[in-house]
Amino acid sequence: MMSLEITAQAFGLLSFVLGLSTFYQKDDKRLKVVMLIFNLNHVVHYLLLGSIVSALGALLSAVRTATAIHFSSKKFAFIFIAISVVSGLALADNVWQLWPIVGTVIGTYSVFVLKGIKLRIGFLLGACCWLINNILVGSIGGTLLEMSVIMMNTVTICRLYREQHTKIVAN
Repeated sequence: MMSLEITAQAFGLLSFVLGLSTFYQKDDKRLKVVMLIFNLNHVVHYLLLGSIVSALGALLSAVRTATAIHFSSKKFAFIFIAISVVSGLALADNVWQLWPIVGTVIGTYSVFVLKGIKLRIGFLLGACCWLINNILVGSIGGTLLEMSVIMMNTVTICRLYREQHTKIVAN
């Protein structure tokens, strides 16, 4: 049983590294591609931890991110949000297990509808939900990741804001 826990945490630490590289991206499409790889790794991590609802959230995030690479539409956002809410409510044993679903819903809306700074703010809010979930399920890498994502998204938002402000002043 101890080796399963070590393997689960190893996948979590890999998610930590992938997640750091995801949210450092300034290009929206590149961000989505790296996020897809990250989410697939996270599915395995949560399955090994025995957190089915978290794995579902990560899987839905992977599928929606793959879709969002090619399509940007509120219609797709609402389809994925509906699937997330219905499946999350069906699988959750208690209200605390809904944090990854809330994070997935916020991330889904963000990835399909928002761009630039607003996209990163959406990811920031979603990261807060996933941080709570990761603490609850005992994910070391996931907890480190979401704390870092919150910090990195804040830095990236500031960088993007500065770039936009510099372009406005230059014109």
